Amino acid sequence: MKVGLLTYHFSDNYGALYQAFGLRQWFIDRGHDAEFINYHPSYVEEGGPLDRPWKPSLWRKNATIAYMWASHIQRNLLGDRAQKRGFEAFRRTYLGATGRRLKTAEDLGSVVGRYDLLVCGSDQIWNPSIQRGLDPVYFLAIPGSEDVRKIAYAPSFGRTSIESEHLGELHALASQLDGISVREETGLDILADAGISPERVHVVPDPTILLGNFDMLARKKAPSDEVVFCYALRTDEVIRDVAGRVAAKLELPLVSARSSRQRWSDIGEGISPTPVEWLQSLANSAFVVSNSFHGVALSVIHRKPFIAVKLPGKRAGMNARVENLLDQIGLSWRLVDADDADNAAKLVDMQIDWDAVGSKLTDLRCTGELFLQSQSVTVAPR
Repeated sequence: MKVGLLTYHFSDNYGALYQAFGLRQWFIDRGHDAEFINYHPSYVEEGGPLDRPWKPSLWRKNATIAYMWASHIQRNLLGDRAQKRGFEAFRRTYLGATGRRLKTAEDLGSVVGRYDLLVCGSDQIWNPSIQRGLDPVYFLAIPGSEDVRKIAYAPSFGRTSIESEHLGELHALASQLDGISVREETGLDILADAGISPERVHVVPDPTILLGNFDMLARKKAPSDEVVFCYALRTDEVIRDVAGRVAAKLELPLVSARSSRQRWSDIGEGISPTPVEWLQSLANSAFVVSNSFHGVALSVIHRKPFIAVKLPGKRAGMNARVENLLDQIGLSWRLVDADDADNAAKLVDMQIDWDAVGSKLTDLRCTGELFLQSQSVTVAPR
């Protein structure tokens, strides 16, 4: 089949690229012609246009847009250009993402008819943004796609609940999908709140878990061997202290990969790796500390000793993704927060039963494969 994929493949974010790689590669490994539809709306990273700035009631929305504008300009002018080129090269070489940028649903209408199957997912594509709310494109509500089979594979809401104002639209958008799956149990609950029967929804693993093997990219020895590798997103709170304690315990250098949106000083020695170098650094390190879902997921896949760190404060709702994964594979005890950071060093000496974890990962992988096989082996008429 010819499969069209819609996700955040365009983001300069290591996890976003690897979940995209995992999903496409799964289809390719099974003989399908899978490619990313190059939908890249301006609101996701650039903020999008202001919405009636003369209305005081929209001040918060427009302030967010203005902040995103400023951040985007700053990254373009002052960001690490070599790192950015590395992201662009990864998209070309490993995601096969080429062609002109498509910014609207109408832009997509001229291309979707060429596919036998459309797949939206994974990542936080169902997380309503303050600028846009829910995006119908990420539910495959695209002009010209009426005769194409449409499924969602492991999209995430990125939180445990969404505002009630979005539930009616969520019901309408999700109802028109031929097959629905989500990445977390909380996503099942959100869809139920929107009136989607749980019997219609499957909980499946992230595409990185689904693929389960990144040796083709990670096999090369990295300069970061015999270090503690830290990958922090959104904040350095808690994780800085935990990473420092782990490095001191192991008496190893501490190295951290910079995020393109980093607003804090480096944790240990900062590096700006390309996506391939990032994975190699993680896979060849002695220990990993991360507050990122994909940092944790890829540590598990590569059987690296790790500590997962909870996001604190107002970001705590985003911990559901990591909590759900670790609960599924029996490693919830590897998750620490601000209240038990003092005990992080103790986890260094506690061994992980990787054979037991591997068995649970196989079960998760089978869940995802069964869902996809049931949706994509044949193209049923609507």
